[in-house]
Amino acid sequence: MTRQNAQLPDLFDLDTATQRSLIREGRYTGHTAGLAKGRLQCNLAILPGDLAEDFQTFCRLNPKACPLAGVSKPGDVTLPRLGADIDLRTDAARYNIYRNGVLERQVSDLYDHWRDDLVAFAIGCSFTFEDALRNAGIAMRHIDSNVTVPMFRSSIETTKSGPFQGEMVVSMRPIPEVRLNEVKEICRRYPLAHGAPVHVGAPEAIGIADLNKPDWGEPVSFAANEVPVFWACGVTPQAAIMRSRPPLSMTHSPGAMLIADVGEHTDPLYPYNDN
Repeated sequence: MTRQNAQLPDLFDLDTATQRSLIREGRYTGHTAGLAKGRLQCNLAILPGDLAEDFQTFCRLNPKACPLAGVSKPGDVTLPRLGADIDLRTDAARYNIYRNGVLERQVSDLYDHWRDDLVAFAIGCSFTFEDALRNAGIAMRHIDSNVTVPMFRSSIETTKSGPFQGEMVVSMRPIPEVRLNEVKEICRRYPLAHGAPVHVGAPEAIGIADLNKPDWGEPVSFAANEVPVFWACGVTPQAAIMRSRPPLSMTHSPGAMLIADVGEHTDPLYPYNDN
């Protein structure tokens, strides 16, 4: 493994601190599906302080899509609740920078963009439960294909808070129909990873016209007797931020998560009913 060409398989068996250091050094810039076994992965949303209260309320009102794992202090680049050495400016593999809700650029770190008034929100990610599903013998097609999980804007509405509103974003994975109940039970054990699916089957029922045209990520193939299964997705708050058009906002790039040191069963700040 040279300094600049770490590939996903190189990271699989490393501890989370080492995985994070490779990301911090710019030696790995890809998606993080399949990494951090037994640990939490998080989406990031970073906003100016005057929007922080409304956004935190948005997470509280929509805990299934936005299971909040931690909130930074204004200007603080650390998040001790999730790990002792986390640096929010460097520890996601890629970041998106938005101006007035429009993607301006994608960067590998936020050194040149950090401000003393910024507040970071860490939101749990469905990548966290994938290792348990794979251990149960359920294929994760996007990991096997080394692509980012497909994500779609759905017609499921979120609850508004201040300027933040819009439809829930969902991630999709093909699942054998005979194992649906097992998958639901496994995923319920991961409240910070969005828990059980929000929809099974017929994508058009939740406003998705074509599974081969995801809004984020790449399409994946289906095997015989598999059905599409949809989970609430941590890109939901990104979509709400883009719709609210703040002068500045920053997020991880979809698929390139913040790897935390805490366990995958850590409780969210705002619990939800997963019946």
